[in-house]
Amino acid sequence: MSTKTTRASGLAMMAATLLLGASGPAAALDKIRFGLGWLPEAEHCGFFQAKATGLYEKAGLDVDLIAGGPGINTAMLVAGGEQDLGMGSSFTTLNMVKQGIPGVTVAAFFQKDPQTLVAHAGQGISKLEDVKGRPVMVADFARGEFWQFLKYRFGFTDDQLRPYTYSSAVFVSDKTAIQQGYVTADAHYLGNQLDQPPVIMLLADHGYLNYATTVFGMSSYIEAHPHAVRAFLSATAEGWKSCMTGDYTPAMKLATSINTDPAYGEGLWKASITEMRERHIVSNETGGSIGAMTDARWADFFADMVKAGVYPADLEFKKAYTLSYLPGSK
Repeated sequence: MSTKTTRASGLAMMAATLLLGASGPAAALDKIRFGLGWLPEAEHCGFFQAKATGLYEKAGLDVDLIAGGPGINTAMLVAGGEQDLGMGSSFTTLNMVKQGIPGVTVAAFFQKDPQTLVAHAGQGISKLEDVKGRPVMVADFARGEFWQFLKYRFGFTDDQLRPYTYSSAVFVSDKTAIQQGYVTADAHYLGNQLDQPPVIMLLADHGYLNYATTVFGMSSYIEAHPHAVRAFLSATAEGWKSCMTGDYTPAMKLATSINTDPAYGEGLWKASITEMRERHIVSNETGGSIGAMTDARWADFFADMVKAGVYPADLEFKKAYTLSYLPGSK
């Protein structure tokens, strides 16, 4: 789940530096170290599918998929040269540019950010407007991201904030509780613990334009390795296409061999893939190209975040992304 999510309890105890790579790099292949946004899971399907089915190798790449996890800052690992490319969101490289770090987003594999707010049924909540004034459990990172959007767009206030610990225990035990979540896991993970299905409010359906599951890197690396970057994005797009339209089993088997937590097993994979397909998380309702980004959406998202007070209006936001390496581009 990206930078942002409902997680099974006990995950922080798992090793967050798991490494998936080839047993030995082939001399003719370009090496790419790619940092995932979390422990291996269904939301990484396209990357694992490309690895498991040989798409990366066919593209001339030797790709290591490096697991993220609690406390791991992928942006800093990429900036420090420990990883070549990383998984992030629109915020990732906008924040880097704000800090004077030349990070650049080159593709977005989730057209809809899966971030949600989740409430119990029967509490008078059916839409985001109903949450205004009620306590909400929100993680620290999210308070500077989607929470600012909710304040700007829906009038939420900071006195609503409550700590979020990536455990479902408080939410499940308190019918008045509201927490952040991830649409790919909410119904399965939380729903299995409740008498009634939870009320799930997908922020992307309420004007939240953040790109998620992006690929970013330092501008120096990207400019020095244009062929490898394009090959990586094209192979990953093929992996995502396979996950969304075909058999995702190769990716699931590979990912679950690394992340052996049963909470991330076949049941959650099936539920997550179903949600991604039905909600058009990867390609949106218009059926656009996998990995696509547009100048207009970046501009609109930046404008929203300026109004929300996240970024200064004079930030050179166009430095945070490029459309030159998108899958299918030349």
